[in-house]
Amino acid sequence: MNKIPPFDLSEQFKQIGETINAAVLEVLASGRYIGGSVVEEFEQQFATYIGTSDCVSCNSGTDALFLALKALEIGSGDEVITTPFTFVATAEVISAVGATPVFVDIELDTFNLDLTQVNAAITDRTRAIIPVHLFGQPTDMTRLMAIAQTHNLFVVEDCAQSTGAEWQDKRVGSIGHIGCFSFYPTKNLGACGDGGAIATNDGALRDRLRRLRDHGRRGAYYYEELGINSRLDAVQAAILQIKLRYLDQWNQQRQAISDRYQQLLSLVPGIVLPQEIPGGKSVWNQYTIRVTQQSELGNTEPFRDTLRSRLQDRNVLSMVYYPLCLHLQAAYKELGYQPGQLPNSEQASQEVLSLPMFPELHPDQQAQVAYTLKDCLV
Repeated sequence: MNKIPPFDLSEQFKQIGETINAAVLEVLASGRYIGGSVVEEFEQQFATYIGTSDCVSCNSGTDALFLALKALEIGSGDEVITTPFTFVATAEVISAVGATPVFVDIELDTFNLDLTQVNAAITDRTRAIIPVHLFGQPTDMTRLMAIAQTHNLFVVEDCAQSTGAEWQDKRVGSIGHIGCFSFYPTKNLGACGDGGAIATNDGALRDRLRRLRDHGRRGAYYYEELGINSRLDAVQAAILQIKLRYLDQWNQQRQAISDRYQQLLSLVPGIVLPQEIPGGKSVWNQYTIRVTQQSELGNTEPFRDTLRSRLQDRNVLSMVYYPLCLHLQAAYKELGYQPGQLPNSEQASQEVLSLPMFPELHPDQQAQVAYTLKDCLV
């Protein structure tokens, strides 16, 4: 029985490899590897796709978030509300600009911020909220923007896992003040290396972001402020231009795979399946279940970990995002959060399991995943 990986880029490359190779060779032959028309064209195309007036590319999703906070002049003494159930970069950039992350618990059914708890976390030092559209599932942006408007807060959307997702027919990243994207290879729109982008409808923010990503300079050797080196290279921009043409098709394939998982696993006891929320359109960067079956008496590890090991022994590979919430990480011990303080996030960290998910996943492979999962739960 062949192994089923959690993610596989090889099939995608077989389909578009010749086109990518030609585009890369064209960039190499041009001699223009940083900036230039290829990067500018991709920025325009991506802004059009997201539904914003502007896009500023950079070299990672982490830098996109960092540059966004810098451009909004968030820093020392400020607080930014976000989720503890996400990749570290979301909170890391808050700390990197000198601000303090304030963690709010999640909803178990969406893995996104529990918006009913956001108001209680707002203080006179709060400057922004960073919602994460986790696993491709959009946050309820209507409610969130209303909260932000009431308290005069910025909203920086973390769209690293949700390129193409929609909230009420608007693509995520176009609804808040700034949308931040990652083009890490495993994302729905992935480069062949690191890459990122920032989407905005604010011309002044666009101009400042462009300066900040290029050492803060306005012209050659003239620096208006201190920035960083975070430029998307032309090779990655050329690859992303090609992949952007296929993104909607790939997201539709992910939707079909999610639908099939729902059918195959709907009556399986001991697990909870992910659900789309009314008004939202997920792009299923991950298909993440919750394993609610309990471990046998005397076994202290979550049954999720036992299940994952059983699946691996039978050639079905899965992933755990994220086994320890950010508020309990050693890096954030000085914030003083205690176990049990954010119970839904902590429960999710012990229960989540991401099953194989990529556009080229074959129905036969899915059937194998479902059969093996059922068998391992017995």
